[in-house]
Parts: sequence; structure tokens; C-alpha cells
Amino acid sequence: MEIIPVIDLKGGLVVRGVAGRRELYRPVTSVLCSEPTPQSVARGFVEHFGFKSAYVADLDAIAGLEPNWGAYDLMAFAGLHLSIDAGLGSVEQATRYLDISAACRRWSGVIVGLESLRAEQELHDLCALIGPERAIFSLDLCDGQPLTHIPSWSKLQPIEMVNLAVRAGFTRLIVLDLASVGGMEGVSVLRLCSAVRKRQPQLEITSGGGVRSRSDLVELASAGCDAALVASAFHNGTLSREDVDGFL
Repeated sequence: MEIIPVIDLKGGLVVRGVAGRRELYRPVTSVLCSEPTPQSVARGFVEHFGFKSAYVADLDAIAGLEPNWGAYDLMAFAGLHLSIDAGLGSVEQATRYLDISAACRRWSGVIVGLESLRAEQELHDLCALIGPERAIFSLDLCDGQPLTHIPSWSKLQPIEMVNLAVRAGFTRLIVLDLASVGGMEGVSVLRLCSAVRKRQPQLEITSGGGVRSRSDLVELASAGCDAALVASAFHNGTLSREDVDGFL
């Protein structure tokens, strides 16, 4: 199982998640670096752990502002291949993103987040435009419930949302409950990940949120995950290089 560090961007800085309550996110204090700038945090992940990839959530872009193109370049220059959630919810947005990203080979994954979609057809159109090798569907949850603006999806169960993404052509999936992010209380979606693995064995599954220790990583691997997302435990120093070496 691959371990993937998470970098949340807001206001040009790296911030720490607080149960999905983005108004409470503040610049991160980390044992890995001296300042919460994108390049400093990215360099810390590369130098301390030898990571080669990262998941980036551009919270300003998800909220509807301009993506932080400069920060993406700085993190890539530090040595990371990036999978980026920039709030893509339409073909128009994705087309512009792909045009700009073509100049940087290290922007390797394009995340289509459930919370950013406004129409069911966009799920199909975005996967077709981005291509299944780069497109990643993020099943965004809060306390176990899908975060969606699409009325016809509001009563669907998470596993039904996964089925919709598979039918749209996605082969890569993130399962993330925002209520667990930054909580350091363990991963809340283990059973869901296990269920997805049994029903959709072909999917590449990434999950996290609440990872505290190596034992949480072991549980994610046992649930069938191909990759684990981690942030706070790295910045706190509760996960060491030795803890993750066996997974790299």
C-alpha cells in the first residue's frame, strides 16, 4: 500500500484540516518544516520521508476561486507528483485545467470531487475528457453521508455513488469522510472500503482521514486500500519514516 501525504492549500499557505470545517483551518505547524508554505511543506515530505507523490486539496479553488497554479508548480519542483483537487465540476473548468497542466508532467492525477459536481452528466463528461488513467473520483462524505448538490443523488448510499462512478468510467477512487480529517481518532470508512473492494475489485482505492499510527495504516491495507492519505500524523511527528517504510 502506498502512503500519500496530503497538502491542503488555503490563502496561499498549507493549512491543517479540522473535521471538514474549513473556516477553522489555520496554517500548519509541522515538525517537518519551519514555515507553512507549499514549497517548504513539499520539501519536508520529500526530504524526511522520500515521498514522490502527494494529494493536494486546493480549498480556495474548491470554494470557487482561481486555482493556485503557482503553488502547484512549486510543489512539483520540490520533487512531488501531484494529484490535485481544484474543485473541477464542469467540462469548461477541466478543459482549462488540462490545458495549463500539460506544461507540467508532475501534475499526474486529476480529482473529480463529489462535492464539486452540479449535474449528473458531468461525472461522465469529466471522466471521458480527463481519461480514466488520470481521473480520480473522490467520494466526499461527512459523517457517512455523501456531500452532493445533485438532488437525485441526495438519498443514495455511498456504495451506490461508487457504482455510478464506475459506470461513468472511473477506475480510481478516493473514499474520504471530511468529519474525520484532522481528528486523529482513526479512519471511519474502513467498512465502506472493504465493501467497495468486494464489489468492485478492479478499482484503485485510496482512503484516509484520521490516521494516527502505523496500526491505522495496517487497517487500511487490510480493508483493501491501495493507498492511504495522511497529513496530521506527519506534522505532529506521530508517524515516523520507520513507520511508513514498510509500505513504500
